Parts: sequence; C-alpha cells; structure tokens
Amino acid sequence: MAARKFLLRAPRPGDLGWVVQRHGELYAAEFGWDERFEGLVAGIVSKFIANYDPQCERCWIAERGGRRVGSVFLVRKSPRVGQLRMLIVEPEARGLGIGERLVAECIVEAQRLGYRKLVLWTQANLTSARRIYKGLGFRLVKKEPHADFGRRLVGEYWELSLRS
Repeated sequence: MAARKFLLRAPRPGDLGWVVQRHGELYAAEFGWDERFEGLVAGIVSKFIANYDPQCERCWIAERGGRRVGSVFLVRKSPRVGQLRMLIVEPEARGLGIGERLVAECIVEAQRLGYRKLVLWTQANLTSARRIYKGLGFRLVKKEPHADFGRRLVGEYWELSLRS
C-alpha cells in the first residue's frame, strides 16, 4: 500500500520551527487551546536546540510524500530517565501507524541509550495518543487538573519501565 508509506528522519533546518507552528495551529483548531500551549512547545524546542546532547537525545520527523507529517522528541530528564515529548501527527496522516511508529522508535532508542525508564506528560482528552502509549506498555501513574492552555484539562503522567 503506497498510501501508507512514510519515513522517519533526523530534523533539518526549518523542521523545529514547523514543530512549534503545527502544535500551535493544530491544538488551537482541534481543542481550542490558546497561545500558551504554543509557547510551551517553543520553550521545549528552544531548550532542545540550546542543550542538545547527541549522546542521549533525539528528534524524529515523519515524512510522507516529501511533506512533514509528524514528530516526536526523546530528551534526557535524568541520567536514567528519558522523556518522550511533542508527539504530533498531521490530521491527513492519522491512521497510517505514524504515531505508533514514532513512539516505538523513541522506546527502542531510549533502551539503546541506556535509559531505565521513559516518562511523558499528556492530556486526558488526547485519546489517540493515550491509546498509543497504553498499547506500547506505558502506564498511567498520576493525574492532575489544570487550565494552563485556556481550557480545563487533566494532565496525565505516564511511564514505561525499560529493560537494561
């Protein structure tokens, strides 16, 4: 099925700005989140660029038909804990396995880099992402209500124990 083909690659110039822009646009359109969410993503990307350590961090851009359609980041939270951040898949590319592949790639690389645990923060209303996390073995460890992005939300903390 040619329509399902996509590739994962390292970021190139312009990709990280796209990550910020698309998070802001998509989450505003789909969930009504305000500019504070885009600001959070911009801060995460800025920190990633400023402190990037190729020994323990990664970013993948999903591409399909020459267009960016998704991303995910693996960042160092502590020497033994990696953090999955900023998973996104464009609406027209959903259902093709891109989100699951991005998360799976993150898990494999976290193991390869020697992390013992992978953690993430998401929102209860992001049902597709939550389904991916649960399906790949993450477990929900904590919930916390907040209104950080102009909406009442429930933040969720998930973790996955990794084999050494």
